[in-house]
Amino acid sequence: MAKSHATIPVQIEVHDAYVHNLKHINVKIPLNEVVAISGLSGSGKSSLALGVLYAEGSRRYLDALSTYTRRRISQAAPAQVQEVKYLPAAIALRQRPTVPGVRSTVGTMTETLNVLRLMFSRLATHVCPNGHTVPPTIEIAQAMDYTDERMGKIKCPTCGIEFKVPAAEDFAFNAAGACPTCGGTGEVRQIDPTTLIDHPEKSLADGAVASWRLPGRNFMPYVIEQMGVRIDVPYQDLSESEKNRVLHGEKKQYKISIPSSTGRVFNMDHALYENAYNAVADTAKGSTNERTLKRLDRFYAIDVCPDCHGSRFNPALFTNTINGRNIAEVSELTVEQLAAFVATIVPALPENMRAMAQRIIEELTQTLRPLLRLGLNYLTIARAGGTLSTGELQRIQLTKTLHSETTGVLYVLDEPSVGLHPANVDGLIEIMHQLVELGNSVVVVEHDPTIIAAADSVIEIGPGAGKAGGQVITQGSVETIEHDAHSLIGRYLTGKAPIQLHEASTPAALFEKGELALHVTHKFNLNDVHVRFPINRLSVVSGFSGAGKTTLVLQSLIPAIKARRGKHPLPKHVDQLENHHIRRVQMINSVPVGKNVRSTVATYSGIFDHIRELFAATADAQAKGFTASRFSYNLKGGACPTCGGTGVINLDIQYLPDMAETCPTCHGRRYNPETLAVKWQGYNIADVLDLGVTEAIPVFEAEPAIGDVLKTLDEMGLGYLTLGEDTPALSGGEAQRLKLVTQMGRQQRGTLFVFDEPSVGLHPDDVAVLLRVFDRLLRQGATIITIEHDLQLIANADYCVDLGPKGGDQGGQLLVAGSVTDLANSEKSITGRYLKPLLH
Repeated sequence: MAKSHATIPVQIEVHDAYVHNLKHINVKIPLNEVVAISGLSGSGKSSLALGVLYAEGSRRYLDALSTYTRRRISQAAPAQVQEVKYLPAAIALRQRPTVPGVRSTVGTMTETLNVLRLMFSRLATHVCPNGHTVPPTIEIAQAMDYTDERMGKIKCPTCGIEFKVPAAEDFAFNAAGACPTCGGTGEVRQIDPTTLIDHPEKSLADGAVASWRLPGRNFMPYVIEQMGVRIDVPYQDLSESEKNRVLHGEKKQYKISIPSSTGRVFNMDHALYENAYNAVADTAKGSTNERTLKRLDRFYAIDVCPDCHGSRFNPALFTNTINGRNIAEVSELTVEQLAAFVATIVPALPENMRAMAQRIIEELTQTLRPLLRLGLNYLTIARAGGTLSTGELQRIQLTKTLHSETTGVLYVLDEPSVGLHPANVDGLIEIMHQLVELGNSVVVVEHDPTIIAAADSVIEIGPGAGKAGGQVITQGSVETIEHDAHSLIGRYLTGKAPIQLHEASTPAALFEKGELALHVTHKFNLNDVHVRFPINRLSVVSGFSGAGKTTLVLQSLIPAIKARRGKHPLPKHVDQLENHHIRRVQMINSVPVGKNVRSTVATYSGIFDHIRELFAATADAQAKGFTASRFSYNLKGGACPTCGGTGVINLDIQYLPDMAETCPTCHGRRYNPETLAVKWQGYNIADVLDLGVTEAIPVFEAEPAIGDVLKTLDEMGLGYLTLGEDTPALSGGEAQRLKLVTQMGRQQRGTLFVFDEPSVGLHPDDVAVLLRVFDRLLRQGATIITIEHDLQLIANADYCVDLGPKGGDQGGQLLVAGSVTDLANSEKSITGRYLKPLLH
């Protein structure tokens, strides 16, 4: 019998997908290619990529595992799709990676530190207890391979003493290698003595001691009076002995009498004295209330650990060195510096160690290579994971994937260009194609025209967003998309779309309304940087990741303005601030709005209270005794008893993933039948929440408190959102614009709006909408500063501040401070080099 040859699938076939706003679409997605999915924000791109392809691909792979294993793995719920054929196992790199914990560093996240620990256990020079240097030998390396009591034991060749050298696990700051003082965090949290006495000009009786104003401590002045301390004179006039008792007095019980405002006297026979320090420490020790603990934060300062100096490692490890550097010093190297350092290790070792060392070095080099290609060369291995930007976190995710060199996998990348400078996009494109060369398939949800243009094929979802989206409007090669009249991204790929939409200020008029000036003495890689920003203009701060943008704006400018307004000292690294115009700072970032499904567009925008009042004013509601609170799904009276007003119920089904199912009682409408029976203008309260913003405008035309907000939402390009849409599920760009709603329509003179990468998640057409929002804020008198990589947004600035030339040690310099033209023509600026071809 002839052997049959099965046809190898060349495309994924999706049949009848209806996740979120997808309109029961059928689509074929090529395998073994880089496929870009484009479309407006909210059009359904992520629903197809993550909600269908990743959800189904990961679920099918996990279904092949044992039930015991599946119970311990976070799983995606089954996708709302009829059928998906020829789908590989899937890995997703999300736009918002999980924020790393306090113990995460670049070294632990990339697993670079694992290799470094192995290096130090096998290749290091050690010091014996008598102080003799013991150079690396093959015998020491072999001693690490024993599994009994001989493991790590060596003899000093000078004095003959036997001692144990650290193994790889002994160099882990999250385990045996942790600094005993800080526990491996590199920081110590201590009470800041400068916060305890916040009004030295007041007496103890009048509240000079801040910590005695904590709950349950207001009687301390009467206790210390029994100790012989005067409580009716200013604290600053007390003797040193009296001040010492306030700050460090012994914890002891006293008998006191406390007069009240009514003239009555309360007696306490066992009043326990707590000095100013103990009042804070004891409150912290005895409280689990988050609000109380947060209130205590003002009394604490986070300082660098005095023993490990922030390195996290046990100082006992610092005598173990490679080429004169200990593990803490090596961890402080940048990725680029580390790559150069490891190249010097093998030649310095004995001949019989070099083959082993070379294998370890190659493992480390393979880990570092994708970090360098993705523009993360400036990050130090010791950099805390919690300080990384979203773009940096996503690229680290990508490097870990590359290092594994898997094959036959579907990689779903959700906007990998987030936080990426245009100069690093080439490296990202190269890596995506490398994944394909390894035998994988890549689906990338993206807005960046450069990345879309480098794809093998493109799927465009639209034509609009929300209910107006969810359809495949065009699909094919990049050339096909460029010539398709229905395509929204095509004109940006060809360069025919107008880029500069904001009418920039002339150089002569740029600073006519004043300036905001700042001098940073030294902070990270910023040294002696003086910068100024024009008032009532759109300024953009650009540059590589790690160039100093966040340090300049978020960690220097904003804290300095707030300190000056609060009449507090400027931050230590800022010695000059010229600010005669800014009275208020509004920070607008892309962090999701709200924490759970109880936060909706209606509640966050503030219109839901007015809507509930309209329902409460109906004759039906008044006859039943329903107040406005009855129409809140967060309160028991109106909420569905089964789901508690969330509209969904979560089912725990053992080894399968938890399932969020539409509530079988209210069918997702959140309310009980009695509440839904009340109608206003023919709508019940759930009907109103189901309305899209644009749909709702004519419904509430006669209600300015609601209608004006709806019009503002619509003008910001959010008309497709429903009033009941869960805000935590919104994209970064949608979240930013929603946060702006409450600010629009008011006079903004004296207000500084700071946007941290406002283009995140935005299609080029959405960026045009954002620019119109900026123009509206400027007309109202606002001053705008944005931190940005997006060239389209940079091209519309009135004033450009470009830092660089690169990141880390190679950044921190002020390269350009001027117009868009100045930036584009700058020979120093890499940003300008990429910007220039876009300007017409």
